[in-house]
Amino acid sequence: MTAFAVPARVPVRASGPSLPTQVGLEIRKSLSTRSGLALAGAAVLLPPAGTLLAATTSTEPLGSVVGPMAVIGLLTSYLLIALGVLSTAGEWSHGTVQTTFLHTPHRSRVLAAKSVAVAIMGAVLTAVAVAGSAGVLALTEGSASWDGAWRVVAVVVAAGAAFSVTGAGVGAALGNTPGALTGLYLVVLGVMPVLENLKPAVASKIDPANAVLDLAQGTHQTTAILILAGWVMISSVAGVVMTRRRAVQ
Repeated sequence: MTAFAVPARVPVRASGPSLPTQVGLEIRKSLSTRSGLALAGAAVLLPPAGTLLAATTSTEPLGSVVGPMAVIGLLTSYLLIALGVLSTAGEWSHGTVQTTFLHTPHRSRVLAAKSVAVAIMGAVLTAVAVAGSAGVLALTEGSASWDGAWRVVAVVVAAGAAFSVTGAGVGAALGNTPGALTGLYLVVLGVMPVLENLKPAVASKIDPANAVLDLAQGTHQTTAILILAGWVMISSVAGVVMTRRRAVQ
């Protein structure tokens, strides 16, 4: 009787790449496009440039760096909303989502990797921007007080991550880059300031910009943290739900 060798079974990886690998891939994808690189460069370079312009044109000495650094971090976070939107909605707009989901069929896993990736990029880019702006202030405003500066740095770095993840969640929910960008910026830069004038009590409970400024100044900390967490959670959940329901064509 002839014995036949049974071929060894080749292990098949059904879960796709590990989460750290996936996160690294998403970071490279975001920074490999011209739009992603332009946003990253603008987020890093524009805040120090704006700080230098404001410092050299101001006629009054700066009392404390807390306010300017908080505003700089907030403006950087606004820019990073677009980076988050492009990481998710950009794939649907350009049709690359098919390749992404073929490589990793679990859509929730892909969105989790994208959220972690944009959070890391948002935090790092904001930290670099604020560090550059702080250097400008140190050179141009030698008499300014630096009390609370470290608290501001921690707050704006966290805000950069939160705004980036919010952008990714809204981008995933809408699946359309222009729509997501227009809708988010209209709400954050248009609706919220109007609401602040008409219904300040309501705005104080939902405006992410006020939340960042309150945290930077050390006031209303619990409410501010809940506001930012709410934006992140609601947008992320909406992104997961809509992405799982949307057909890939």
